[in-house]
Amino acid sequence: MGALAPNSAEPAGEKTGEEGMKNHGAPTAAMAASQASQAPKLDAGALFVLKSKGSWLHCGYHLTTSIVAPALLSLPLAMASLGWAAGVVCLLIAAAVTFYSYNLLSIVLEHQALLGRRQLRFRDMAHQILGPGWARYYIGPIQFLVCFGAVVGNVLLGGQTMKSLYILEKPDGTMKLYEFVAIFGVFMLMMAQLPSFHSLRYVNLLSLFLCLGYSACATAGSIYVGHSSRAPPKDYSLPEDHQDLIFGAFNAMAIIATSYGNGIIPEIQATAAPPVQGKMFKGLCLCYAVVAVTFFSVAVSGYWAFGNLAAGTILSNFIASDGRPLLPRQFLIVTNILTILQLTAVAVVYLQPTNDLLEGILADPKKDQYSARNVVPRMISRSITVAGATAVAAMLPFFGDINAVMGALGFLPLDFVVPAVMYNVTFRPPVKKAVFWVNVVIAGVFSVAAVVGSVAAVRQIALDAKNYKLFANV
Repeated sequence: MGALAPNSAEPAGEKTGEEGMKNHGAPTAAMAASQASQAPKLDAGALFVLKSKGSWLHCGYHLTTSIVAPALLSLPLAMASLGWAAGVVCLLIAAAVTFYSYNLLSIVLEHQALLGRRQLRFRDMAHQILGPGWARYYIGPIQFLVCFGAVVGNVLLGGQTMKSLYILEKPDGTMKLYEFVAIFGVFMLMMAQLPSFHSLRYVNLLSLFLCLGYSACATAGSIYVGHSSRAPPKDYSLPEDHQDLIFGAFNAMAIIATSYGNGIIPEIQATAAPPVQGKMFKGLCLCYAVVAVTFFSVAVSGYWAFGNLAAGTILSNFIASDGRPLLPRQFLIVTNILTILQLTAVAVVYLQPTNDLLEGILADPKKDQYSARNVVPRMISRSITVAGATAVAAMLPFFGDINAVMGALGFLPLDFVVPAVMYNVTFRPPVKKAVFWVNVVIAGVFSVAAVVGSVAAVRQIALDAKNYKLFANV
């Protein structure tokens, strides 16, 4: 990444090529002063939700919570659609490309901050670099849908995990899935009242240990079951039908993209106290150290133990078809509790862009953050948002299929394509430079993957449509 240091290129519209790359140490005082007027005026959302008080460690905690989430428990399913070689390669490529892309976004944001126009939101960043149309009609709506979809998905998964605990204790219990979704929603309602992104720093530190915990449990559980006498027959063969093979592979890529997806890099970097130079890179290193430990261990061990029988979440594989657990009951209870607790933290993190938007509209930046004028609208708006997400999760328990579409249409462009485009537009690296072509290839390849992945995800919805039912008890 040495060629991509934050101070290694000139801003768009000024010097390019070798001369610009050499002379851009830091903007002069005159340049910073002339650009400062372009900085957006801070509204209540930026002042209250996106407070810039954090360290690089706090950025690392936020990044880890937003990326290393229970979605990684679906990675064995993705491996089942790709096979051993392609599955491991896709995991490695996704890790390398997302780390690179997130670092690109961070470099562009640091560059904007050096010029006196620090951007705190993805849509503001897009407005400055790509133009107002891209911010208003693409980046803003896509980010909102991805983040709200992540909240809905986490509430649903929280309800499903709570139901798994209930079934372990009461196999003949009569409570329905939507009841557990509602219970999880009430817990979310309380967590959503934490006032700012920065106020989640210790919650997200705990979340880091929680994800390490349930990932270790999932890995150990898979190894235990794989060696037990009750282990299912291991079949690693791929579909013989070429159409099923191709669409399955792209659907698996959408799952992997969703697992590595973030979509809120600018908002996380906004929490860092100035100067921001280098803080996000350190945070990314912390995050991807956790990614290396968790993603690959869960994916490989789960696929090894269950092969083509890997379920949508590997925890489901720990319960036999006859309802009996394949692992000690206490072990499953601990694993599920760790998962539930981290789901809450993940959902609250992805709620922040919505909180920022609503606070910017409803709150008064001239009043104190904790004045009645601002607290009452905050509590009402956040409660309505969480209630809406809970209602959608309860009504549409097949939301995982819809989330695959959103992953292909949202996470792939936001996390794989847009960073490369923004870097090239901002710094204008010469065509003869490798960084230019690396970014062009990444943007091109993953744009195609986003389109095909969307088609594959929609096809999966069509195949599963016969099982869809509002408030289904799945």
